[in-house]
Amino acid sequence: MKSGFLKSFGMIALASTFAISVGSGDAEAKKVRWKMHAAFGQNVKVLGAPPHRISKGIDRMSDGDFDIKVFEPGALAGGYAYYDPVSQGAIDSAFGTPGANQGKNSAYAFLSTWPFGPAAPEFVAWFKHGGGVEIGSELYARDNIKYLLCGMIPPETSGWFREKITSLDQLKGLKMRFFGVGAKVMQKFGVSTQQLAGGDIYPALERGTIDATEFSMPAIDRSYGFYQIAKFNYFPGWHQQSTSNEVLINMDKWNELSDGQQAMLEISCDKNVTDMIADGEAFQFEAMIANEKDGVENVTWPDSILDQLRGAWEEVLAEEIAANPDVKVVWDSYSKFHEGFKVWGERGYLK
Repeated sequence: MKSGFLKSFGMIALASTFAISVGSGDAEAKKVRWKMHAAFGQNVKVLGAPPHRISKGIDRMSDGDFDIKVFEPGALAGGYAYYDPVSQGAIDSAFGTPGANQGKNSAYAFLSTWPFGPAAPEFVAWFKHGGGVEIGSELYARDNIKYLLCGMIPPETSGWFREKITSLDQLKGLKMRFFGVGAKVMQKFGVSTQQLAGGDIYPALERGTIDATEFSMPAIDRSYGFYQIAKFNYFPGWHQQSTSNEVLINMDKWNELSDGQQAMLEISCDKNVTDMIADGEAFQFEAMIANEKDGVENVTWPDSILDQLRGAWEEVLAEEIAANPDVKVVWDSYSKFHEGFKVWGERGYLK
């Protein structure tokens, strides 16, 4: 009896061990390990924290089963050079901004920002309820990429100059880093523009490769040290009243995730939209005060110059719509939403 009992107990124990082993294997198979490219360095205010915040949040939600390792610009790809690696699966995911990809399709610039565009709340509302996310998803899916709206920042400054600008005639012949379709407005005034990633701007300014630059908000720009070279910082950011951010994911990698894992990414990006708006509004005044202490003059464009810039923008917009049907899709969608939004926006807010 005793030997039979031990034999039966031994068989049960062996079966249990096998079941535990298989269960552990299944659990291990469900674990996900990703690499995420960051378009902005971790030390950069507002823009640097989001991918790390997303990574930590997903690690907590998944109890460590979904691990995203974030890599600084240049480690996996150049700052803005993440589109092809994500499309091809060389990088699982990337945090950046759609305007970084305008060389692939000029419509991506319009998913990022445009001159004299909406403030952050309206822009988010269009993305979420006016068709922006759906348009972005369709465009990126053409190249095997999953698109997530994953951030929004308030207005930027519109330029750092070595000399005070009192007339747009002074811009003629300047070499300037400028982002998105706003660059084409500057070109109307004789500016030679180029789109550099954040980390490449200071060396270009220092060497004289460029004469002036815009990049982002005062706190972000201060992270890059522009105030050390250019002493005139111009407001308002007519070219970027708000700017969206994105997480791009290789579509094959996205489809391999469980529903729960996909939800973790979506929730994390939704939270990041809120965090970036809050960070963007909270950190600017301290940077502006610090810049003034370092000899920077915060200058406001006169209405006469803003009117000239707006006129040039209207020309550029017509040209962009005529040149690319995808731009027309974006613009028609936003314009329809904006007409409805004005019913509320023009009455609900103090002027």
